[in-house]
Amino acid sequence: MSRELTTTSYAVLGLLAIKPWTTYELAKQMDRSLKHYWPRAASRIYEEPKRLVALGLAEATAGSVGKRPRTTYSITAQGREILARWLAEPGAGPVVEFEAMLKVFFAEHATTDDVMANIDAIRSWAARQNAENVAFARLYTEQGGPFPERLAAITLTGRFMTDLADMLERWAQWAGGVVGAWPDDPATAQPDWETLRAIAGRRVTPAELPGE
Repeated sequence: MSRELTTTSYAVLGLLAIKPWTTYELAKQMDRSLKHYWPRAASRIYEEPKRLVALGLAEATAGSVGKRPRTTYSITAQGREILARWLAEPGAGPVVEFEAMLKVFFAEHATTDDVMANIDAIRSWAARQNAENVAFARLYTEQGGPFPERLAAITLTGRFMTDLADMLERWAQWAGGVVGAWPDDPATAQPDWETLRAIAGRRVTPAELPGE
């Protein structure tokens, strides 16, 4: 059965393990809580619960809100077993999808102003993300939040997103200083050899070396 399940399948199972949801609620919760490390189109989320029901990992309960029908999905005992088995296996590392950084990577084909605009966009993203992080933390510390029973796990991922935003802010400050000294044509810019040598001089363990 594991071959029929994707990471998104397990993500939906994880949400169903918290409480029953409609597909609309699942899509909203995915966007609210998982979008920064497992972003998926809403259309994928709307189809996944039906697959889980077909596999016996979730069950659908028909209901209505007024005259409007709605289906609520909940996890089954088999679904909890499969989810627990998946959670016990170490997950893969991050795969970064980052359009502004992609544009920085091709800097020599742009103008210095273009590069600076993308660095500014990264800085702005970091500021918005940290504002969201602060608001989310205050929701729990001041009001209890929607899932206080999950706060131990939520704090782990909240710290990750806060550290990520802080790191990108520091990087943007450094990169802005470097690119601010570039000529108008980035193709003629000189590399920051001090930074490159500092990276090359870092000590790494054998497991961190390429090919190990």
